[in-house]
Amino acid sequence: MEADRIEKTISKTDANKFGEAICSFSNDMAAKGLPGYLIVGVNDDGSINGSDIDEQIIQTLLDFRTDGRIVPPPTMIVDKFSFAEGDLAVVEVQPSQVPPVRFKGKVCIRIGPRKGTANEAEERILSEKRSTFARSFDTQPCFESTIEDLSTDIFKLVYLPTAIDKATLNANGRDIKEQLASLKFFDLKSDCPTNAGILMFGMNPRFYLPGAKIQYVKFEGIDEVSAFSYEHSFDGDLTTQMREMAGFVKAQIIKKVQHNLGEDYNYSYPSSAILELLYNAVIHRDYQSNAPIKFYEYSDRIEIINPGGLYGDARPENFPNQNDYRNPTLAEASKNLGFINSFNVGVKRAIAALKENGNPVPKFIINQVTT
Repeated sequence: MEADRIEKTISKTDANKFGEAICSFSNDMAAKGLPGYLIVGVNDDGSINGSDIDEQIIQTLLDFRTDGRIVPPPTMIVDKFSFAEGDLAVVEVQPSQVPPVRFKGKVCIRIGPRKGTANEAEERILSEKRSTFARSFDTQPCFESTIEDLSTDIFKLVYLPTAIDKATLNANGRDIKEQLASLKFFDLKSDCPTNAGILMFGMNPRFYLPGAKIQYVKFEGIDEVSAFSYEHSFDGDLTTQMREMAGFVKAQIIKKVQHNLGEDYNYSYPSSAILELLYNAVIHRDYQSNAPIKFYEYSDRIEIINPGGLYGDARPENFPNQNDYRNPTLAEASKNLGFINSFNVGVKRAIAALKENGNPVPKFIINQVTT
């Protein structure tokens, strides 16, 4: 068993050890392009320990895919194998296409039998490896842009403390470009910000990505030909935009009514559901389109229209149970900033919140290629 692709443990409760192993296999520091394996229930010599692997242990391991402790979310499969000597839980982890991957803000790696936290040089290698096969639009370089196009104050003061663990942050001696690159916001080879960097911290993102805005309109009637009473545009860096959306929705969209004194309030919509769906649009939209996200409020409903159809493994027949990320770095950044709580559950949470509030079931139009 190759040491750099196998982690063996008899512990069934050491979540930190599980997370570090999954993170290190995702980073694939040795660049073998092969999956790594975390095996729970086996001794160091390879013999089966005699453990009883129950459903709770399997779920604990599966949670690493979606709960946001590992960003971007790992590609992994968990399975149970039973033998006469005992049970095994095996986690197969695929190398990430967008390293570096972090567990609780740390970049975990393996080189041979050694495991630990990546140093500056190793993080740089992972960042450059990402540039070699970056397939998602947000990780690609935004050519002709420069470091001056970014608000580095927002990055350093607002974002960095949420994305990097405190010990690493205190020991940080890298220049600003290397800090941005380690979090996928700068392309060192091209010496320019990535599209994600421009979107998250850009002084004027729409100069490079014209569709990077949300257009809100409140119509008096039930269609677009009716008169409208209010219009607002959200543009600028997404770090600021998404925070402004939260205040706007709670102040302008959500109406509460108390019919009788002493009764609980009734709400027109749950703010959590509207925000989940708006953030979902921001994360999953196609930023190569010049069209904005449309956030339209009618007298009888709200519509959110998002440029870009379902992406990758997400298809009409498996939505919303199956997810994929058109913009994995934006998803990671949104999680770090606290706009989303976990991965692949936003739509489900929105549906549950609407149901609890007494709203009709939301309708998703998901059979179109471009929206």
